[in-house]
Amino acid sequence: MKFVTSLLLTALLSFVLGLYLPWWSIAIAAFLVAVLIFQKPLFAFLSGFLGLFLLWSLFAGIVNSANEGILATRVAAIFPLGGSTFLLILVTALIGAPVAGLAALSGRYLRYIV
Repeated sequence: MKFVTSLLLTALLSFVLGLYLPWWSIAIAAFLVAVLIFQKPLFAFLSGFLGLFLLWSLFAGIVNSANEGILATRVAAIFPLGGSTFLLILVTALIGAPVAGLAALSGRYLRYIV
């Protein structure tokens, strides 16, 4: 139950902070959630990682469908992705997910020390 709560809270707080702060505010959100909700290290990392992975992949998919995939197709053609918008969305989500996962792990260890 704490895992799902932490995952959803990380995604929600990251979304709200992302509206007003730079992209790296996702690390602040994951860190704060991990400090507030005590979990084992693996679960803290996974809740931050999966929370951001789901948020960014969902958000990138919504933006992609809003402009009918025109922008994503052009950006995917620049990278060696074979023009695949699915791979571009996957790469986008995989950029933010480790940042949030490591921030959540740091927050968990800070709580353990204090």
